[in-house]
Formats: sequence, C-alpha cells, structure tokens
Amino acid sequence: MFAQAGRPWILFDALLVAALSLVNLWTGWEPALYLASVAVGVLFLFLIFFRDPERTVASGIVAPADGRVLRVAREGTRIRVATFMNVTNVHVNRVPFQGYLLRVDDRGGPKRPAFSPEASGNAQKRYLCVTPIGLIEVVQITGLVARRCVSYLPDGSPLRRGERFGMILFGSRVDVVLPADRVRVTVKVGQKVHAGTTSLAVVQ
Repeated sequence: MFAQAGRPWILFDALLVAALSLVNLWTGWEPALYLASVAVGVLFLFLIFFRDPERTVASGIVAPADGRVLRVAREGTRIRVATFMNVTNVHVNRVPFQGYLLRVDDRGGPKRPAFSPEASGNAQKRYLCVTPIGLIEVVQITGLVARRCVSYLPDGSPLRRGERFGMILFGSRVDVVLPADRVRVTVKVGQKVHAGTTSLAVVQ
C-alpha cells in the first residue's frame, strides 16, 4: 500500500519510464534508454519513500511518526516528544490519541535541518487535538530537504488513535506535545519508534 499523497508521483514516474522505453523501442534512440534507467531508479526510491504499511495500533499515546526520538523535554505544564524521520522511514503520520481535530494551523518559516535545535521555528503544520486528557498538539516540521507538509483531515474531524492524518514529503520531524500532569512518557532519546505501533506515553 502506498500513501495517497505519493500516488501521483509514482504514476507520473511509471508513465515516464514507459514513454522513454517506447521511444527507444520505436526509434532506437539510445539516450531514451539511459533516461528510462534513471527514471526506474527514481521510481524505486518513490516506492520505498511512499510505502504505507498497515499497522497494529498500540495502547496509550502512540508515536505519530516512524524514526528516532530526538527530544523529550518538559515545557512548563506540557511535555514535548520529538521524532526525527530520515528519508528511508515510512513518512505517513498517525494520530497519537483519540478525540477530535479542533483546527490545523500553517506557519511559515525557514527550512533548517530538522535535527537541529533551531528546527522548532521551521515552516510547519500544527494540529490542535481535543482529547479525554486535554489538548494535545501534533506538529509536522519541515527540514532542509522536506518541502511540504500534507494534511488528510479537515478541521472538526473525529480522531481515532493510530489513523493516518497526513505526511511530510521527503523527510523531517514530528512533535507531539502532551499535558505533563496527565501522562508518563515511556520512550527515551535515541529510541527507534514506529507510527501507531509504539507507545510514547501512558495516561495516568
């Protein structure tokens, strides 16, 4: 299964491979064969990047992204868990906890490397979620290579833990900000996590 945001990319590249192969077959123009080989390589990368496997959803508050935990930090009455995704991770993001989506805010900004401390000020989408334990914020943050955050859900949508809510095209970072007095974080910095299947925190 492939992410809906990636299907146009995959289809376009597959058609390009077919067109270049036909040009070479009909005309014998050798550069078309070389270009088709490059397009096949790009198609292979797209198939890896846009994969979207089914997941068995864990209990508690689940990871919104595949990758490694970059930061666990207390911020006043809230606690932030940041996950860094590299280009080989599954990039479809998943809802950490049930509730409903109050709104999605877009914020412009620079595109610094997502693993740097300054990345919190990068261009991003912020999802404000109303849940049984209070407000939870999920933040898709662009990076140096990532150029676009994609949202699947409109404001007011009901949220089910582990369902897909969007993706970031070509790598970056996803933060989840939780009410510190209602949860106990169960992951550590450097730990590998998987969206939907890894429990980041338990409700207390």
